[in-house]
Amino acid sequence: MKNILIISILAALMLTSCSDYLDVNSDPNNPTEVTPDLILPVGQLYTAEYIQANRRASHLGNMFMYNWSESYGFSWYNDEFQYLVTSTFYQSLFNDAYLRSLKQYTDLQFLDPMYDNYKAIGMIMNSYHFQLLVDFYGDVPYSEALQRGGNSTPVYDDAASIYADLLVKLDEAIAVINAASDEVTTVSVGDDDTMFGGDMLKWKQFANSIKLRVLVRQSDVNPSIVQAEINKIAAEGSGYITEDVMVQPGFLQEEFKQNPFWNGLGADFGGTTTMNHNATCATDFILDYLRDNGDKRIDTLFAKGKNGHLGVPQGVTVGPDYGQTFVSLIGDGLLKGYDMGAVIFSLSESYFNQAEAALKGYGGDPEALYESGVKASFSYLGFVPSVAENHLDKNLPNVNYEASPDKLEAIITQKWLAMMGITAEQSWFDYSRTGFPKNLPISNQASTPDRPVRLHYPSSEITGNTINVPEQKNAFTDKIFWAK
Repeated sequence: MKNILIISILAALMLTSCSDYLDVNSDPNNPTEVTPDLILPVGQLYTAEYIQANRRASHLGNMFMYNWSESYGFSWYNDEFQYLVTSTFYQSLFNDAYLRSLKQYTDLQFLDPMYDNYKAIGMIMNSYHFQLLVDFYGDVPYSEALQRGGNSTPVYDDAASIYADLLVKLDEAIAVINAASDEVTTVSVGDDDTMFGGDMLKWKQFANSIKLRVLVRQSDVNPSIVQAEINKIAAEGSGYITEDVMVQPGFLQEEFKQNPFWNGLGADFGGTTTMNHNATCATDFILDYLRDNGDKRIDTLFAKGKNGHLGVPQGVTVGPDYGQTFVSLIGDGLLKGYDMGAVIFSLSESYFNQAEAALKGYGGDPEALYESGVKASFSYLGFVPSVAENHLDKNLPNVNYEASPDKLEAIITQKWLAMMGITAEQSWFDYSRTGFPKNLPISNQASTPDRPVRLHYPSSEITGNTINVPEQKNAFTDKIFWAK
């Protein structure tokens, strides 16, 4: 009942222009007039939309990683197929981060000390979003950002410096949680936390999991810091996440209240399949890859068409035989229903990050962690454990760990499959960093030999923060610092 109340409040706030409603602070020394139990779930819903909504982070990752294509009769993905990275291409990934999610989480950090657990959550979620911004854009506003109107033209901070500070902020957040547990006046976080229900141990585990993502991503260019930071995680003792991290406020089959992924690529609140769903199908490459490896996930990642599985090469003109009833649309392992939780960080990814760190000598058993990542992927898609175990027993490279000549390739390839349709932007970042999976095609409409490695700053920054916005880098050759 409480979750239904939360999702109703969220919908009401959005209908009344939530950004204005929550923008009540003009003085950081004065606490917000809106209680944190309203700010937090709004920020979390914004995060869910940022990752899962139509044409947001994961959607872009699925297009760039050649997972998804287009059914006959639609002209939905011309910009994606042309890799048309401009100042308007997916600009919501920049704008929504600052104007929606980060705004709410920053508000939590200016509350009275009695709300320190909320403050810590805000710090953790800020770190989560700022890493994504760096991974999409490189240098971004950080140290002068989100000053509540105090600075409308913030400077851009160096991407590597932001990464370094994220590690500090995540440690500080854990320290705030630990200190708050000793204070009888600290207000407990409850069901208004639509991710962990106020379980602060899980928040510490999530902070450590974000921290490991930060460390692994830069491990090839800044290895000197990794071991010390992983040692700190081990000494802290909370460990990493033990389940998929989801936003779940109690989604309902009502307008503005459905899971954002379902709402965009499943069906509307009246139950009518969306045009986005009918337009979006598997590529031939991903279906061939799954078939060639006997990977049973094929039938949950993608639905069979009238004559079985059929994919479409990206950017290729096809005929009616590739219409929506014939091709493999997004499957029910991903589109579970209007009330499904919105994944923002999967358990599978956490295991693969740990496996990569272990492979590079930072502690742990890389094979066991790799297998746990594969099993977590199968589990999310609805399979019993034995199906994943049987798959891992196949004597195939990039499936069976021992049969894989390049262990990192195996880890990143299986991570790509596990992130498909969920948080696929992570696979794009990994590809830019490692070149895996190998032999990944590019769109037939691409004018370059490989996919983009970054996004361009949006037009709003170019016109509104001209004095500080950096010169646009080449979206195909100027990699983010961790990929050099």
